[in-house]
Amino acid sequence: MSSDIVIRAEGIGKLYKLGEIGTGTISHDLNRWWAKVRGKEDPFAKVGQSNDHTVKSNNDYVWALKDISFEVKQGEVLGIIGRNGAGKSTLLKILSKVTTPTIGNVKIKGRIASLLEVGTGFHQELTGRENIFLNGAILGMSKAEIKSKFDEIVDFSGVERYIDTPVKRYSSGMYVRLAFAVAAFLEPEILIIDEVLAVGDAEFQKKCLGRMKDVSENDGKTVLFVSHNMAAVKQLCTLGMVMRNGGLVFEGDAQGAVNYYQTSHETNSYFEHIGELQYAPGNDTIRILKFEVLPLQGEMISVSSGIQFELQFFNKKKGINLDATFELRTADEIPVFHHGALISTNNDSIEGVYTVKGKVPAFILNAGTYKFKLVFGENQRHVLCLADDFIQFEILNEALGSNASILPGILRLDIPYQISVKD
Repeated sequence: MSSDIVIRAEGIGKLYKLGEIGTGTISHDLNRWWAKVRGKEDPFAKVGQSNDHTVKSNNDYVWALKDISFEVKQGEVLGIIGRNGAGKSTLLKILSKVTTPTIGNVKIKGRIASLLEVGTGFHQELTGRENIFLNGAILGMSKAEIKSKFDEIVDFSGVERYIDTPVKRYSSGMYVRLAFAVAAFLEPEILIIDEVLAVGDAEFQKKCLGRMKDVSENDGKTVLFVSHNMAAVKQLCTLGMVMRNGGLVFEGDAQGAVNYYQTSHETNSYFEHIGELQYAPGNDTIRILKFEVLPLQGEMISVSSGIQFELQFFNKKKGINLDATFELRTADEIPVFHHGALISTNNDSIEGVYTVKGKVPAFILNAGTYKFKLVFGENQRHVLCLADDFIQFEILNEALGSNASILPGILRLDIPYQISVKD
């Protein structure tokens, strides 16, 4: 591995047997052991299939990752993007040595600090102060080195008042703030961050992005960043990878990766379930049967057409106050609105098919790509079912005078201006 390459992944794959830790039978375990002794490929790895959540299968073996190869150089910031279930978190766990690959190998040069989920590397019974020293020791730092960074960590995290409180009493936001500060300030050569920053507030997320940019540009550290926030990926990352169904489908610069992800139809603009109810998206309480987005007027969705959307779903839970919430986001994951419809308000829901329709008038939304998230709830508190990025659609641009470019901003309001002039 050349001197400037700090991470090299060569053909790595991760195979899981659904519902099992081992193969499930003694004969399978013996066959796997014998193949390993002879230096042969795992015989059951051959029957596994890619991790495609949209395809029903009876196969017990699933590749969470398959044939992933890439290199990252010192000081580079790699953004890893893809839908839920694409294999991003599994890849980070392998790079962080939380789990091992089934096939392939990973070569890493330098100390790794990773923040994969809330509380990674923290001991619940220890205080914030004690966990800072514990994490530093795990990274191989001396007590004096940790002390020299201690004040910066506490100041950045904003939990000084509770630094001597056991972290099991921290809120999720406090947990993430301290965990990120520890990972970012204890001088690892490689910093790996999963989507957990979404737990923090907007101001703290901005601080985190600034810190990651600082450690890469000024300190020469390498950063791997998984996020659904495309704006953050474009702002922070120099390189980008797009993953789908456990495989690597795009590798290049960050802008190119975001463009590929946003234009490769990762989600559909129209959905209708055909077949048995039990196989429709959702769970045992809610099954989504149809969702479509259409223009309010005309044949194409544009700035001047407005949109109308229709949801059909099957509800199994009787006698509750049922609601459906529509969350619209831009392709860069910027929320546009989060708006719900009360479907039954007197604990009178029925077991059956509900249809909910909504409209967004013309000259509200700007041109661009948008995504709908669906949230089904009980009494506007308890979540019954979630469907992330369920529908994606595009609003076409319309020229304003001689300007055919897309104007900045989320809104494209038709504002009647009044102009007067005096000599």
